Amino acid sequence: MSIVHKIGRRKTSVARVYVKPGSGNITVNGKDAKDYFSTDVMVYKLNQPFILSETVGQYDVTVNVFGGGNTGQAEAIRLGISRALCEINAEFRLALKPAGLLTRDARMVERKKPGQKKARKRFQFSKR
Repeated sequence: MSIVHKIGRRKTSVARVYVKPGSGNITVNGKDAKDYFSTDVMVYKLNQPFILSETVGQYDVTVNVFGGGNTGQAEAIRLGISRALCEINAEFRLALKPAGLLTRDARMVERKKPGQKKARKRFQFSKR
C-alpha cells in the first residue's frame, strides 16, 4: 500500500492528510501533534479514528492544515484521517460511521447583516 491522501474540512479549516504504514507518528505542519496542539483533548480527537478502528500505532500521518482555530483544525484532521482509513480498509467504515467521524460538520459562522450589530443581535431600540 502506498500513501493515501484525503482532505478534511471543518469551519474554515482545511486539512490535507497523508496516511502511510508506519509506527503511529502524527506530524502536523512539520511539528509533532503533541507540540502543535496544546491540550490532550485535541490529541485525543486526532487518535479517535485509530482507537475506534483498532489500528493504533500502525500508520504514520502527515498533515498540512491551514485556516480556522485549534478546534476546527483538529476536527478537520480527524475527518481526513477517518476518510483515509476507510479507503485503506472498507470494514473500518462500520466502526467510524456510527461514531459520526465520517460526517462533514457543515456549520459555519453566520455572516453579519447590515443594520444589525452582529449576525443576529440587533441595535438597542429606545423609545424616547
